[in-house]
Amino acid sequence: MRQEITHGPSFAMLRVDLSPGETIVAEAGAMVARHSPVAMEVKLNAGRKAGFFAKLWAICIAFVRKMIGGETFFVNHFSAAQGGSVWLAPALSGQIVHRSLAGQKIVLSTGAFLASMGDVDIKMRWGGLRGILAKRGAFFLEVSGTGELWFTSYGGIESIDVTDAYLVDNGHLVGWEGALQMSVTSAGGGVMGLVASGEGLVCKLTGKGRVYLQTRNLEALGQWLTPYLPG
Repeated sequence: MRQEITHGPSFAMLRVDLSPGETIVAEAGAMVARHSPVAMEVKLNAGRKAGFFAKLWAICIAFVRKMIGGETFFVNHFSAAQGGSVWLAPALSGQIVHRSLAGQKIVLSTGAFLASMGDVDIKMRWGGLRGILAKRGAFFLEVSGTGELWFTSYGGIESIDVTDAYLVDNGHLVGWEGALQMSVTSAGGGVMGLVASGEGLVCKLTGKGRVYLQTRNLEALGQWLTPYLPG
């Protein structure tokens, strides 16, 4: 497999040259183009070792996520018996990061997954009330295994190594890896800080690991655009 990320960091696009027999798994709707010999198969993303009940649960989640947005929980498998290329791009303008996995686990927030190759397992992780309060969605994606991972952002991506505790504005969190635990807390400043600072609730990551941040906030963009929209 040969991969190249072009037009970054602002409008990144990924090209993957598949050798015969190789398969790349991509988020639904991410394909820009592909060579005609490259076949595409749509599959439910329930995890590689999912049993009947896990797949049934995945179908239920798929309907929920269709209502609330984010990953559709359906993915496209691209493969070519004789080789060929696939071009992929995220929905938003931003960066694409390539990460080789050798048994590690990465948790990605809504919309961050782009593609993967190899023995990589991608499954939904319930974020619970903390995920909803943090406005990162009720579900996260948990990516683990051995292979290649590409994830994306709105804006550029900054990686920070955390050794104790770290606060991240909820709109800028892309994901994290290592022995990190996420909780939700106030940004500080008491009641006035919660109401008037513009920060509100933030994500608190504790432990040791790496956190990935995006330089732009999609919710902030929506708030900025709202006064200019008709009606």
